[in-house]
Amino acid sequence: MKKAILISFALAVAFGLGFAFNDLISVTSNHYTNMRKVTGIGGVFFKCQDPNKMREWYKTHLGLNTNDYGAVFEWRQATDASQKGFTQWSPFEAATNYFAPSSKDFMINYRVENLVLLVEELKKEGVTIVDEIETYDYGKFVHILDAEGNKVELWEPNDIEYEKLGVEMESQTTK
Repeated sequence: MKKAILISFALAVAFGLGFAFNDLISVTSNHYTNMRKVTGIGGVFFKCQDPNKMREWYKTHLGLNTNDYGAVFEWRQATDASQKGFTQWSPFEAATNYFAPSSKDFMINYRVENLVLLVEELKKEGVTIVDEIETYDYGKFVHILDAEGNKVELWEPNDIEYEKLGVEMESQTTK
């Protein structure tokens, strides 16, 4: 009788441990699929013949508060309206190599969460990572290529430091 109880107990413990281990593996492997990858548009960059003229035209005719880098749009985070977010708009010289290896005249910057984890997963998925993650006070950046070879910039922003940088530059956001 004791042997039957002991065997039943051992089977129950083994089943319970197996179930717990399976849950642990599922949580770990599903972390990425449950993670928000892109959280918004971080910037729109495009080539033009005269960036100064473009910035002035958009300032005069469409009311953008432009600076030497373009314009910054300020908005509020959907998940917490007390938190600001920013999107950069920048015209580049037509001859810039910043969009290379893409031959397109534009590049989109996407805001992301946890850039390091995202890049690890993108590498596993065979996505071309153009460069190494660069870290600045206002966030982390890396460039990838999409399915058609367009260069895409990924940005894990630090909006607090990004706003401080704008204040230091005495630039105004477009709201």
